[in-house]
Amino acid sequence: MLSRYLSALAMEMRQQAGTWAPSLNSGPAPSLFFGGGTPSLLGPQGLTRVLSLLRERFLLAADAEITMEANPDSADFELLRTARALGVNRLSLGVQSLNDTTLSALGRIHDARQALRAYNDAREAGFDNIGLDLIFGLPGQTPEDWLKTLRQAVALEPEHLSCYGLTIEPGTPLAAAAHTLATLPGEDAQAEMFLRGAELLEASGYGQYEISNFARPGRQCRHNLACWQGCDVLGFGPAAVSTMTSPDSAQALRWANPANMDAWEALVRAGTAGQANREGLPPEVRAREALMLSLRTTDGLDLAAHKARTGLDLLGIHADLLEQLMRSRLVELTPERLRLTRAGMLLSNSVIRALGFEDIAENFS
Repeated sequence: MLSRYLSALAMEMRQQAGTWAPSLNSGPAPSLFFGGGTPSLLGPQGLTRVLSLLRERFLLAADAEITMEANPDSADFELLRTARALGVNRLSLGVQSLNDTTLSALGRIHDARQALRAYNDAREAGFDNIGLDLIFGLPGQTPEDWLKTLRQAVALEPEHLSCYGLTIEPGTPLAAAAHTLATLPGEDAQAEMFLRGAELLEASGYGQYEISNFARPGRQCRHNLACWQGCDVLGFGPAAVSTMTSPDSAQALRWANPANMDAWEALVRAGTAGQANREGLPPEVRAREALMLSLRTTDGLDLAAHKARTGLDLLGIHADLLEQLMRSRLVELTPERLRLTRAGMLLSNSVIRALGFEDIAENFS
């Protein structure tokens, strides 16, 4: 299965490099991200092959950020040492929790001991930029439980922490466990976890730079920042999503590879990778996305840049709404930028929808 996957991956990279050469020739790629699952399952040989394929077809910047996601159960020392030797310089560990009972309820196959082992192995392998992914709002979890988890995580001194609220995906074991769902914390408790957790992390030296992400100074994930800034992204493999600006029309195109490996491989071998499900992104869609992504960050939306890009005067269109949001202390507004407050981040979906996804299209000329 692995050799079959790597063969198809090599074909897709070759096809996409040929298609997007004009766009890619603008300069070396500043970041590379191995994610969307458990790339650590490739093992040392598979990881070596993938990086070799990438370097054959694409130019990476000398100081490129190269991130690998890994789950603690598959991140053994040999793999971590190989990854670091290959130039992977950032590791994102899917710890999720440091409580064994909680991990079991989530259906995770690692325990807290394995998570700590993977972290320590990564340090020994030479990683000096490690992020931990954690989840709050878990079954039976209280705000104090969450703060205890954060204190344990901070004590490890990672460079980055991603803290996501639990989402229940249909069809998962958790979604079918009625007795477990009944123990989920309520909205008030989850809001307390978010607010108090952010305060604890900032007091510990981790600056919030996006709704769910915190980092020590200079350790923000450069790849994710590029995504939030609307930069082009070229993805490979099952379920990979790409957004690229066409060199012919300057219009952005987006496509998503099938998640099913057989379906993805069939497209690749037919020479149509990147063509299925491809859609052009008109200016109003790009405007909505720019607003949505910018407002997820603590830098917020550059109002002048947004107006130059879209022709829209957001302050004029939504003057009454912005006044209400400021009175409610959900947004901060300066002549240059619009930002969500931390309280506003709790209601980010509603605020962003009101500002960018209601009646915006009819304002385009």
